[in-house]
Amino acid sequence: LSAFTEGEPGEGREPFDLPRFWDALGQTFKVTSQEATKLSLAFSRPPLTSAEDCQKLSEDVQNAILAVATVYYWLPKGQGTTLRKMVRDATTEVVEGMIQLTETILSAPLESLSQEQLISTGGVWEACEQVSNLPRDNQAAVASALAVCLGVVKDALEEMEHALVEGQDPYSDIMEDEELGFRGNRDTYWSEADRKLLSSCMGLMKASKACLKKVLGVVKAYGKADSPEQIAQLDDLADIANEISPSVDELALSMYPPMNQLAVRLNAAKLASVLKKVLEITKTSHVCPPSEEGWVQFLSGAVDHNMNKIKNFTQGQL
Repeated sequence: LSAFTEGEPGEGREPFDLPRFWDALGQTFKVTSQEATKLSLAFSRPPLTSAEDCQKLSEDVQNAILAVATVYYWLPKGQGTTLRKMVRDATTEVVEGMIQLTETILSAPLESLSQEQLISTGGVWEACEQVSNLPRDNQAAVASALAVCLGVVKDALEEMEHALVEGQDPYSDIMEDEELGFRGNRDTYWSEADRKLLSSCMGLMKASKACLKKVLGVVKAYGKADSPEQIAQLDDLADIANEISPSVDELALSMYPPMNQLAVRLNAAKLASVLKKVLEITKTSHVCPPSEEGWVQFLSGAVDHNMNKIKNFTQGQL
């Protein structure tokens, strides 16, 4: 299994034929699915399969997996690291599924088809069917990766918007607690100063969503995977955009009460830096013709505007 996750592709297969690669990969996944079915059926009920048949089954399974590995290694890095990672993940899932099925069969008594064996067999089928959903080139792979990032950022933004609505000061209608002499537990709600800072943080999170949405749009509209330079530019874009969602999550987590304003400032600065890099890489790549430069400039300004406000609000914390 480590050969898939750590191994290097076979470079120098020139000319590389992408349609032929996909046909071959689809065929090897289909054969692996069929071998999983044969293996599962052979051990679904008594009598025990003969030693000779067991040998044949294990050889067929091994050959199917080796064929998957061989075809995977046809795909050179030059076709795009984003595409290659997606193919690698799908291939690894097939191999892991087959390992799990084999282990399930070895550990289960041969009385009837167990629930575990059914689930494991279905897992291999599902993993093998994934080949039809894989992106066919690096442009499609990068668009797919960006769409996933956008989904995560949208969820984080919606969650924070909900928290802001729900998280009103629970003691706002009580000026002062008669016995304690102060208003409740400030660890459970945002102060007025916190809320001013939150507004600019939300602005930065919204800029993240807008940035990913726009970059995804231009990758779909103008992205090409015809030359090594175009493929490399798309990979650079995917790599830096991949840093947006974890940066948004870190900022969001630091925004909950009790708020440490300095931590919020640091996390906001990290997110702003990532967004500026994404916009810079977008602007200098083939996906951004002059007609698209306006929104890049606008979003860059929005990031600076919100970050400057965050700096002003937290100046006293330094």
